[in-house]
Amino acid sequence: MNASSTARTPSSEADNLRWLLANLIEEVPGIRSVTVVSSDGLLLLASDPGLADVPAKPGGGGPRGASADLATIVSGIASLTTGAAGLLKAGEVKQTMVAMDHGTVFVMSISDGSLLGVHATADCDMSVIGYHMALFVGRAGHVLTPELRTELRKSMEQDK
Repeated sequence: MNASSTARTPSSEADNLRWLLANLIEEVPGIRSVTVVSSDGLLLLASDPGLADVPAKPGGGGPRGASADLATIVSGIASLTTGAAGLLKAGEVKQTMVAMDHGTVFVMSISDGSLLGVHATADCDMSVIGYHMALFVGRAGHVLTPELRTELRKSMEQDK
């Protein structure tokens, strides 16, 4: 598949990942927002359907939206926990959870270095969300190839 056809018609792998993301949001109670971020911190998939309709942040930041903001948070949390794991000689970070008064953020590694981030309600069932995130990672990890990451990244850039 060449780059021009990728821009016009999503691949079946991209459609499958979007379906998995939509399914995660629809089936798991308490989830507010979901994002997939590449290993270099770029937004690949987002649960906000209308990111293209949202104005840019003042000063030229990216689009406003729960998933775009979550992508930034997920990248920061991953960087911090990876650094901590290195200092502690504790190996790779598999999952991180931050519980707050009014919400919970989960970050889980995908096999290629990408990250799955979930923002959920404070009263969510953490074990259910963790379980469904692991299912998503298991299903998405083997199809998230460099080519698919490029396609998803270009798709998100066109939606801005």
